[in-house]
Amino acid sequence: MVEWLPDNFKRSRRFIIEQGYLATESAGRQVRLRKTNKTASLTFKVGRGSHREEREIKLSQKQFTALWPGTAGRRLRKVRYEIPWEHVLIELDIYRGRHAGLVVAEVEFPNSASCRRFKAPWWFGREVTGEKRYSNVRLALT
Repeated sequence: MVEWLPDNFKRSRRFIIEQGYLATESAGRQVRLRKTNKTASLTFKVGRGSHREEREIKLSQKQFTALWPGTAGRRLRKVRYEIPWEHVLIELDIYRGRHAGLVVAEVEFPNSASCRRFKAPWWFGREVTGEKRYSNVRLALT
C-alpha cells in the first residue's frame, strides 16, 4: 500500500482500467474482464499470493461488451501509472469510485531471486501481498 505519491508520477504512462469478474472461487480461481483504454481482455487466474498462474485472451470490443453485463456487482475502476524503477516496472494503481483514496503499487518479478533483491522506493508503504482485503477481486465485491 502506498503512503506517499512519488514525485512526477503523473509524467508516467497512464491507463484507465475498468475490470469486472465473471467468476470467482474461494480457492483463488478467477475469470476477469478488463478494459484498459481501448484494449479488452479476458483473464483466467489460478492460485493466491505472489505465485499465480495466469492466462490472458484478447477480446474485441464487441466480445467485451457482450460479456460485461455478467460482471454486474463485481467491478472496480482505477488509474494505473507505469513507473520505471531500477530494473523493474512499478504499477501504481489509484482506485476510483467506492475505493477512492486507496493507492497500491505492484511489481512483477521474473523469479524469486529478483524479488528478494528488490529494494522498494522510499514512497512505498506497508507490504500487502497476500492480504485478501487488498486483492482486486475482493475490492470488486465490496
